[in-house]
Amino acid sequence: MESLRFSRRGAGPSLVLIHGLGSSRAAWDPVVPQLAERFDVIAPDLPGFGESEALGPGDEPHPGRLAAAVADLLDELHIDRPHLVGNSVGGWVSLELAALRPVSSVTLLSPAGLWPRGVPLYSLASLRITRWASLHAAGLLSRLVAHRVGRILVLGQTHGRPTHVTPDQARASIEAIRTARGFDAALAATVHRHYSAGRALGAPVTVSFGSRDLLLLPRQSRHLEQLPPGARTAALPGCGHVAMLDCPAAVVSLINASTAASPQASSEPQRNGGSPVHRSATSGQ
Repeated sequence: MESLRFSRRGAGPSLVLIHGLGSSRAAWDPVVPQLAERFDVIAPDLPGFGESEALGPGDEPHPGRLAAAVADLLDELHIDRPHLVGNSVGGWVSLELAALRPVSSVTLLSPAGLWPRGVPLYSLASLRITRWASLHAAGLLSRLVAHRVGRILVLGQTHGRPTHVTPDQARASIEAIRTARGFDAALAATVHRHYSAGRALGAPVTVSFGSRDLLLLPRQSRHLEQLPPGARTAALPGCGHVAMLDCPAAVVSLINASTAASPQASSEPQRNGGSPVHRSATSGQ
């Protein structure tokens, strides 16, 4: 598999943003400018999403394998002990990545995998319907989201404030799901899996679910006892499953607070320069 495509911006301690299923690094665009004022922000496209190539045949894209792909990228970039932030499946991937290598902190925004057995039928059906609609009715969805009521209908399950999302942002979300070559394989790889912590990670973990997250329901998908010992909870009132678009300021504040809890926070090295960097070829950044 080719190296992951990624964007990089800012200066300071390394902060890695990991997107969810059917998304891409662009999901973090609303929060990157503010985060880049304090951090060296790296946002990769997971294998099979955005501009990254999918894994090879027979290489199952379960969260642990996706985490290994991100770990390889961090090795390429010579990044040690980054802060991790993950949304949805990206939260699950962040936890798996933190088990593979030392990290400074883990911030989870509506993480997937906190169900006792496999993916709940409700969430699984919702994701499959969303994928089908993006493949077979993308034109209709794109026209609907031009209007406030249409954005409520199309985005109401995953966004707490769908009318705050611009039509262009809504269309970009639809297009990300439609073009995600790795969506079906990654979803299939999670169906009979769940996250369950083994040993403590050696880094603070903060978890937050948006109060209007209608994709991961409390009794089905928020079994916090499966998280590493000592995990802290935080509130994201009014936010949905994809809180970065709903409440960017609240997400930035949460990330700042959770990374500050790291024992390394006061002694992390600074990275010079603040211009954006985007990988457009595997031979460079």
